[in-house]
Amino acid sequence: MEDPVIRIPPYHYVHVLDLNSNVTRVEVGPHTYIRQDHERVMFAPRRMVMVPPRHYCVVLNPVVRGPTGAVVLDEAGQARLRHADLDIRLAQEPFPLYPGEEIQQDITPLQMVLADTALRLRALLDFKDEDGKKFVAGDEWLFEGPSTYIPRKEVEVAETLQATVIGHNQAIRLRARKECLDRYGTRRVTGEEWLVKQVGAYLPGVYEEVMDVVDAYILTDKKALHLRATRTFEDEEGRVRRTGEEWLVTQAESEAYIPEVFEEVVAEVAVTTLGPRQYCVVLDPVGPNGQPQLGQQLVVKGEKSFFLQPGERLQAGIQDVYVLSEDEGLLLQALQTIKDTNEEGTEVTRRAGDRWLARGPLEYVPPAEVAVLERRRAVALADNEGIYVRDIRTGKVRVVTGQTYMLTEAEELWEKELPPGVEALLAEARGDTRGVDTGFHSSSSPDTGIPQRDRTRAVTYQVPHNAAVQVYDYRERRARVVLGPELVVLGPGEQLTVLSLSAGRPKRPHARRSLCLRLGPDFCADIVTIETADHARLQLQLAYNWHFEVPEDPKALGRLFSVPDFVGDACKALASRVRGAVAAVTFDDFHKNSNRLICSAVFGFDEGGRLREQLRFAPNGLVVTSVDIQSVEPVDQRTRDALQRSVQLAIEIATNSQEAAARHEAERLAQEARGRLERQRLLDQAEAERARRELLELEALSAAVESAGAARAEAQARAEAARIEGEAAILQAKLKAEAIAIETEAELSRVERMQAQEVRAQRARGEAEAARAQALANVEASRVREVAAALGPETIRDIARAGPELQVKLLQGLGLQSTLITDGTSPLNLFTTARGLLGLAAPSESSAPQGPAL
Repeated sequence: MEDPVIRIPPYHYVHVLDLNSNVTRVEVGPHTYIRQDHERVMFAPRRMVMVPPRHYCVVLNPVVRGPTGAVVLDEAGQARLRHADLDIRLAQEPFPLYPGEEIQQDITPLQMVLADTALRLRALLDFKDEDGKKFVAGDEWLFEGPSTYIPRKEVEVAETLQATVIGHNQAIRLRARKECLDRYGTRRVTGEEWLVKQVGAYLPGVYEEVMDVVDAYILTDKKALHLRATRTFEDEEGRVRRTGEEWLVTQAESEAYIPEVFEEVVAEVAVTTLGPRQYCVVLDPVGPNGQPQLGQQLVVKGEKSFFLQPGERLQAGIQDVYVLSEDEGLLLQALQTIKDTNEEGTEVTRRAGDRWLARGPLEYVPPAEVAVLERRRAVALADNEGIYVRDIRTGKVRVVTGQTYMLTEAEELWEKELPPGVEALLAEARGDTRGVDTGFHSSSSPDTGIPQRDRTRAVTYQVPHNAAVQVYDYRERRARVVLGPELVVLGPGEQLTVLSLSAGRPKRPHARRSLCLRLGPDFCADIVTIETADHARLQLQLAYNWHFEVPEDPKALGRLFSVPDFVGDACKALASRVRGAVAAVTFDDFHKNSNRLICSAVFGFDEGGRLREQLRFAPNGLVVTSVDIQSVEPVDQRTRDALQRSVQLAIEIATNSQEAAARHEAERLAQEARGRLERQRLLDQAEAERARRELLELEALSAAVESAGAARAEAQARAEAARIEGEAAILQAKLKAEAIAIETEAELSRVERMQAQEVRAQRARGEAEAARAQALANVEASRVREVAAALGPETIRDIARAGPELQVKLLQGLGLQSTLITDGTSPLNLFTTARGLLGLAAPSESSAPQGPAL
């Protein structure tokens, strides 16, 4: 600072450097310091450090103070410092910082340690506290609240600890950071863990750390706790638990259980409850010694509730007791030799592997030594139903039909396999019975999705009426033919013969498949291409009626199926005959005699030259009875055009003739209609004249009635109008009088209310003015009294006499004998006054009063 005069305010200080001795000293205010030439002020006046109550600050490199508290100076006069040392200063008088001192930590509030809170302190240096207790660097201890912590330079706050609140059914798990004594006086080694279950706030010790808060498991009659020991220890009841040992804790032992440190909760075990008709099989049950019996089984029957012990498990969960009715049974097998009772109540010995059937009605709970292989039910079979049964001892398969049958212990159901094509045809027959009336029961695609059938059921097929089915037995190597209507039940080794027939127009081989052969009568249609002798190619659509001749001998029925595709063979043979016959004639001859020509080609002639009535195929007994030509279409374009032109010409001639006949009939009908119309017009005119005459008569009558009615109505209206006008005038006068009276009364009432209101207002104003005047008078009187009382009677008298006495003295000083003083407001009679001034006689009593004279 260049200014030599430095004014230091109170509680401020500056550092002054002596350039000669290079010593810095402190100047403290209030003080006016005059700087010398060899001195330098290091900074402007600074405020002293003020530490308020309950605060502190940390000073680095503090000065050394003597026993009296004075600052110790060295030989040069410089304040001696404790270098690299700290000084914690609490609330005190403001103090300056000496040269070299620094504020390492600014003013900071003292730390309050609340209740259930503690500070974990660590010693940085060896020291001895106020109580004489020695601490070594590295020692740790707790400073527990409620209190205020006074910091020391030898101690640091390592951590603030909060008390952990332990509620009901809770515990905290603690771990020792080093060997110590816990709060209950128990010696703990480093790393040891333990539980504290006492309800309340727990503040861990200096070498204790809280690992976790453990909640208790609430155990009920439906829930238990599965525990495992993580190491060998002794529980609260004094039992030694070895590493890996597992046990169960139920409500009978504790309603709320807190696992110990060396106990691991494996799972919460739910109660296993068995009803009166339930049971379960426990695997590896725990024996009386508490150890699991590996490989053993225990059957537990209801009604019962229990917990599965560690290591136990249920074989198939909770199972229902087998309740068998009269038509049910259980197929059982012994797993080991046991004693059992049969249906008669006799005791029998069942060896391992034996099978037997327990029949109802009964309730059965299988022992642990018995396995339930199957639950069987008696199959109720109608007369047309059956099942395949196989004897597991001999392997023979048989069909059981028409009874209620239950399999024995040595029998099982056998599944009959059928080719996919047969399966498809059977499924189609079961799902759509309309196909049996179309001629051939078939399916165009045997590989489509087939509904699954019960393969253990006997395969049945309903043979339609007038149809035949061939069944072949592959075991006995013989076939049988069944005529409908009949139900075919296939044996274990029997299969249905599938017919592969031609279909379509023209016929395509293997287009249809069928299980039954329709015996007819029926028809089939085919398209045949022929060529005439003059090379005209035609396409014929023919339909044949056919039927089969059924032999009376059942053994001869097999010939019906001797030709696999009787449709294709018959159509080929007939088409060959037709083509041969047509090839020998011209187109004109065929066009004129097509029916006779085709019938003769198909049926032929007998020995007498007569046309045969039918054609018979000897191998299978097929008989064709008639031929129908459905259409003839030329294949060649020229033939087709010529045939079309002739057909069009014939159609045109027929059309023209029909048009002429229709035209003539239309003209005739038009003439008849015109005549009827004219006659109807004349009749309508006569009727109109008659109606017009009646109308005129009615109009005249109506006019007379109208004139009379109008006169009468007018008179009545005038009278009624006069009466209404009179009544209205009377009513109007009454209403007007009432209105005037009402208006008068209303005006009178309004005036009265207004006058009363004005009177009340005047009275109120008068009372207010009187009250105000009275109040002002009271105030003035009170003021006068108070002033008079304050001045006193003697003072008032002196004031009143002071004026005249002063005037007298003034007049005496002026040498005046008399004078007249007035206020200028009272009139004066100068004539009378002059008399007084001149010393004349006084005026009479009747004269005017004189002004005051002095």
